[in-house]
Amino acid sequence: MTTAHAQEEPEVVEDVFDGLATGVEVEGDGGADGSIVRPWDPALIRVSTNQFSLRNILDMIDEGSLELAPDFQRGQVWKTEQKSRLVESVLLQIPLPAFYFAEDSQGKFRVVDGLQRLSTLHAFARKRGEGFRLKGLEYLDENEKTFTDLPLQWQRRIYNTQLVVNVIDPTTPSDVMYDIFKRINTGGTPLNAQEIRHCMSRARSRDTLKTMTSMSEFNTATNGIGGHIRMNDREMALRFAAFWLLGMDAYMERPAMDLFLERATELLDNAKELPDSRINDLYEAFRSAMSNAHLVFGEHTFRKWPEGVTGRNPINRALFEIWSIALAPYTPEDLERRRTAIVAAARDRMTHDIEYLDAITASTSDRRRVEYRFQAAAEDAKAGA
Repeated sequence: MTTAHAQEEPEVVEDVFDGLATGVEVEGDGGADGSIVRPWDPALIRVSTNQFSLRNILDMIDEGSLELAPDFQRGQVWKTEQKSRLVESVLLQIPLPAFYFAEDSQGKFRVVDGLQRLSTLHAFARKRGEGFRLKGLEYLDENEKTFTDLPLQWQRRIYNTQLVVNVIDPTTPSDVMYDIFKRINTGGTPLNAQEIRHCMSRARSRDTLKTMTSMSEFNTATNGIGGHIRMNDREMALRFAAFWLLGMDAYMERPAMDLFLERATELLDNAKELPDSRINDLYEAFRSAMSNAHLVFGEHTFRKWPEGVTGRNPINRALFEIWSIALAPYTPEDLERRRTAIVAAARDRMTHDIEYLDAITASTSDRRRVEYRFQAAAEDAKAGA
C-alpha cells in the first residue's frame, strides 16, 4: 500500500447531462477514445449502401423487422423544437445524413446510427395521438399541426422521402461491429458505451439488466438511480453480471472493459450457454450484493468516502463493481457484526492508499488497476473476521 498522507484528496467530478447532474462520478478510463486499436482484417467489415423510402422504414418499424431499441430513453431528451425542425427539413427536402443499420442472421435490422432521428419521425408520422405538434418551425407555416393536420401533399412528401442507409452485414463480428458503431455514432448527443451495447443487444440481455436495475435493493443502495437517462444503471448491473459470470481470469485474458462487457452481453443473450436457471442465480446474487452493500455502507454505498468526509459523493462505477462482487457471498448477520471494521478498513484505504485511489479514479480499465482494486475490496470485506 502506498500512503497518501501528504496528498490532496483527488477532486470528485460528477457527470452532467443536458445541464443536470446524473448522480454518477465521471470515470477516467485512460484514453478510451473509441478508436479501433485492434488490427482488424478489412475483409471482416462488410457494409452495403441502400436507399429506402421513409414509408418503407416506418412500416419496418411497425412490423418489428427494424428495432428502435425498446426501453431506450435517450431519444426523449430531444426538445419539441428539435424534433419539429427535423420534420421541417424533410418537408423542405433537405437530404438527411446517412443512417446505419445492423442486420442480424434472421434478417432483422437494428439502428446503429440515426436512432433519435428515426424515433422522432416515427413518433410524428405513426403515433398519431401519442405524437407531437410542430413547434418553432423556421420556414414553413405549419406550427401546431400534427401529421394528420398537414395537407396530403406534405404527408406524401414525408412518406416518399428517400433515406440513404448503410447496412452492416450480419457476418461482421460483433466486436468489429461495436467499433464501427463507436466510430459512426455522431448524430445528436453521441451515445455512450452502454447505450451502444443496448442498441446492439437482444431482448434477453436488455430484460435481464432492466430486471436487475428495477430491484428495490438496487435502488435503495444507489439512492434510486434505476432508469438512469444515460443507462449508467444498466452498465453497473452489467459489470456485476460480467465479473460474477465470467470472473477475473476472463478479464485478464483480454483486459479491456468494453470487450469484457460486450462478451457478457452476448452471454446474457445466449439461452443455450446461459440457461434461465443461471439468470435466476444472477438475480439472487445481485439482490444479496445490493442489500449487503447498503447494510455496510448506508448512504455512502459505492461512493468515495475517505476519512474526514461527511458529504455524499456521486456513485463511483469502479467501487460499484468491486464492492458488489466482494460482498455478494456474505450473510447479512456476518456483515452486521463486522460492519464497523469493514467501513474503517475501506475508509482508511480511500484516505491513504494512492494506488487504490488511482485504481478507482483514472485508467480504470487497466489490468493492474482492476486486479488491485478487486483484491483490496476482497481484503477489506474480511475485516473484523
